[in-house]
Amino acid sequence: MSPSSADFLIRDDIIFFNHGSFGACPRPVFERYQAWQRELEGQPVEFLLRRRPALMANARAAIANYFNVPAGEIVFVANVTAGLNVALRSLRLHRGDEILTTNHEYGAVNRLLDFVSAKTGAAVRRHRVRLPYESDEAFTAAFLAEASARTKAIVISHITSSTSLIFPVELICRRAREAGILTIVDGAHAPGQLPLDLTAIGADIYSGNFHKWLCAPKGSGFLHARAEHHDWIDPLAVSHGWAAGSDFVERNDWGGTRDIAPFLTVPAAIDYQRDHQWDRVRAACHALAGAAQHELCAHYGLQPLSRDQFAQMVTVPLPACDGAAVQKQLYDEYRIEAPVGEFAGQGGIRISVQAYNTAKDLERLLAALKSIIT
Repeated sequence: MSPSSADFLIRDDIIFFNHGSFGACPRPVFERYQAWQRELEGQPVEFLLRRRPALMANARAAIANYFNVPAGEIVFVANVTAGLNVALRSLRLHRGDEILTTNHEYGAVNRLLDFVSAKTGAAVRRHRVRLPYESDEAFTAAFLAEASARTKAIVISHITSSTSLIFPVELICRRAREAGILTIVDGAHAPGQLPLDLTAIGADIYSGNFHKWLCAPKGSGFLHARAEHHDWIDPLAVSHGWAAGSDFVERNDWGGTRDIAPFLTVPAAIDYQRDHQWDRVRAACHALAGAAQHELCAHYGLQPLSRDQFAQMVTVPLPACDGAAVQKQLYDEYRIEAPVGEFAGQGGIRISVQAYNTAKDLERLLAALKSIIT
């Protein structure tokens, strides 16, 4: 069964090409989310104190199976920013140590890296990614060439937020492991947009969002850490789960009162995509994203950031323009939601294509851009 725009709650008067920012939850998944919330409100003490451990364990087991990892290596977090805070603020770093990353990382993660650097004295080395993207091998070689004996950790996006590029994290993790370097992957945009086998990827630590491309409720993400790293990873909040003999899950599972309905709903989001042939959905969305890149680059005579190094989200270069003004005009005059901005001196639009988007939606976006940017 294929999904339709009617399955989603996006307003009919909006053409939404910004799924990459906050996602959109299908009606059946959202209804399950609300049902969990009603159960919580019906008897909060029973739900949060008596039922919570088993409910969270069941949800975690379904997610671990989806990612092909042991359930004891997965904990829930509100989002990737929280997950990477857990990992990076737990690192035992000293002055003279280095963290290797790229200049394509998410803004909040860049601030986190700078925070950790200021606290520990470790330096952050940001590799400038060569554009247009050449190949996975060329990128990996250039990136790892900047590693040294001082490099204690690599922090890298699986799919970048600003440029939508898919980085070869499995290759990077394998070569980093051979060099004895810890790998931390920001997978904010990967679950639901790419098939994800965390065991095959081999990252030491991987954090991803469920509320973006997996279409789960807002405030649902995960942190995965290989078992050998559990002892040194501290929870962001020390609460009742932190005690002598407690394990990775127990220490991170309960930081105090919070709505756990988003976490419990993730298995429903997995089931929804499985039941709606999501491999076909992803392929159709990728084709629309590719058509957008081809037409806009041809129209403006600009070179794409890559030929095909993207999935359902693509960042397309634009001629010199006021990105904020273009984005505002797209929304105010055409009712189209899409982020427009500048990265590394080049303006561009990030187009996220999801199951509710159609070829007609894309035609309207392209026509609007050609009208605004002549």
